[in-house]
Amino acid sequence: MGAAHSHGDLELSDSDSEYQEEGEEASYKYNDATEETPEKSSSTERRPRTPSSVDDVEARLRALKLKYPTASKNQKSNLQNEVKLYVHHGANTAKAKWVCSEKLASYSFLKTSKVGGVRGGEDDNGEEESESESEGEGWWVLKVSSKVRVKVDAEMQLKTFKDQRRVDFVDRGVWAMKFFSDEDYQVFLRKYRDCLFENTYGYEANEANEVKVYGKDFIGWANPEKADDSMWEDAEDSFSRSPQTVTPVRRNQDLTQEFEEVANDGIQSLALGALDNSFLVGDSGIQVVKNFSHGIQGKGVYVNFGREQQRGGGGSSLAHSTPKKALLMRAETNMLLMSPSNDAKPHSRGLHQLDLETGKVVTEWKFEKDGTDITMRDIVNDSKGAQLDPSGSTFLGLDDNRLCRWDMRDRHGIVQDLVTSSAPVLNWAQGHQFTRGTNFRCFASTGDGSIVVGSLDGKIRLYSSSSMRQAKTAFPGLGSPITHVDVTYDGKWILGTTDTYLILICTLFTDKDGKTKTGFSGRMGNRIAAPRLLKLTPLDAHSAGATNRFRNAQFSWVTENGKQERHLVATVGKFSVVWNFQQVKNSSHECYLNQEGLKSCYCYKIVPKNDSIVESRFMHDKFAVSDSPEAPLVIATNLKVSSFSVSSRR
Repeated sequence: MGAAHSHGDLELSDSDSEYQEEGEEASYKYNDATEETPEKSSSTERRPRTPSSVDDVEARLRALKLKYPTASKNQKSNLQNEVKLYVHHGANTAKAKWVCSEKLASYSFLKTSKVGGVRGGEDDNGEEESESESEGEGWWVLKVSSKVRVKVDAEMQLKTFKDQRRVDFVDRGVWAMKFFSDEDYQVFLRKYRDCLFENTYGYEANEANEVKVYGKDFIGWANPEKADDSMWEDAEDSFSRSPQTVTPVRRNQDLTQEFEEVANDGIQSLALGALDNSFLVGDSGIQVVKNFSHGIQGKGVYVNFGREQQRGGGGSSLAHSTPKKALLMRAETNMLLMSPSNDAKPHSRGLHQLDLETGKVVTEWKFEKDGTDITMRDIVNDSKGAQLDPSGSTFLGLDDNRLCRWDMRDRHGIVQDLVTSSAPVLNWAQGHQFTRGTNFRCFASTGDGSIVVGSLDGKIRLYSSSSMRQAKTAFPGLGSPITHVDVTYDGKWILGTTDTYLILICTLFTDKDGKTKTGFSGRMGNRIAAPRLLKLTPLDAHSAGATNRFRNAQFSWVTENGKQERHLVATVGKFSVVWNFQQVKNSSHECYLNQEGLKSCYCYKIVPKNDSIVESRFMHDKFAVSDSPEAPLVIATNLKVSSFSVSSRR
């Protein structure tokens, strides 16, 4: 039960589907592309195989010897940018198939300032559109015949197939274009990249503006063929040589559901423990569950925020708030709970400290600096393994323009109590308040306490464990805000989450003395590897739904030097998506062979659920059993929590 499924839309079959070409008897309208709604799939169903490729469609059409209305030679010569247009029908159902929408279509890139016609509007035939590259407001759209009109941006989920001279993309349906020559294919890609650059950054695509956006040291991010990929190769070698790698990472691995628990309350967040217990934080309380080698199961223990409110005689406001962030501390005997001040923004003016052994709120802290109340957007542990420290009293805080360390110890040695007239104040132990708009959004810490911060503009900054004032390294953004960030225990790899893709960054570099370091410890110079993107195929992205975004991508969890994270997991709508970390790092991986631009990995497994997923995380590495290459995967929806073991396929 609970089988996970591999989604690579080049895993195609010649016999799974029928093929047809749209004829005059079925005058094609744009909405036909979305008449098939993705069926709800449960974690116990096996999704059908992806239908055959566009090449197979063409072969079948030729075999049928169909007759088509032919255009005269003069008519055909007047068409520019000729392509074959295909549309996908049936989503991930047994009836899925590619349909040839137009045997001879024409595409163009148009600049428009209109909202209508782009994702949700009506096409008004482009009366005021032009292919002019004149400056001014507006954006570039791709128009194919009268059936496709889509803004050129990351939400297109454009995927390239160099060997097939083909691109797939999403526009309220899944489309494919095939080009008649390699030159035609390359011309399209150049135009597409130029339009994407201008739509993303607001500058015309040229070398000077690329340097302006990325900086000289990161020009390989704009031109991956110029980037230094040697660090990716070195990382692969060191992984295979690691003496701590007990179980080899296998390509064929299955996820099998072991446990499923019904939550006592609507789950808001998941706090996994590395010791005996984990915790499901709900609307009005916390459900304690037991950690096992095959997942987590309920113990029947429940801490109710409402009952605590009665005991405290009105001293705690926890019963009147919904915690959105839970942080384990002090050998997992304490938990910090942070609730937003209002529903519109994630910022909080304080937090509650809960003693998990007694089930009582022991302190209600507030954030303050220099006598002034301030807010925090997020909190994390000082380091990857800090929650296991029984004496830990500090943690990290982040706001839009603040990065700091908070200390719960009273500087005067007096124990502060909840019953005092005003909430005790956390001590600002270390940090910096930036005067310029950094627009921080998320952060994470390494095993040694170094810090990675993601921002609204897509930049990712690295701070050493000793200074929060100036970043050692600042990676440029790719145009999308970073909504969540994670880092490996050793600090060598960073995983950033955006709405439409994940970005994997290697922080390794060689200094002037020939020593290999990470970007947390020094300036990386200009020998910087280009990042790799982790994306859904256009078909899976469309099936996930236009309103569903990637959330909370994380590495599997290790807290020891020499151990290597093995998987990456992210959530998108009702899908939990898992990548093999070693496979992503492998430069010769088949995913990368026929791509253009930044390397993008589409080889993953999807675990579908019936409800939207709150969080997906791997348990601590200590819970990996001898016959498994990985600790169990825990997936929480609002009403249930499921555990999946990772096993090698026989």
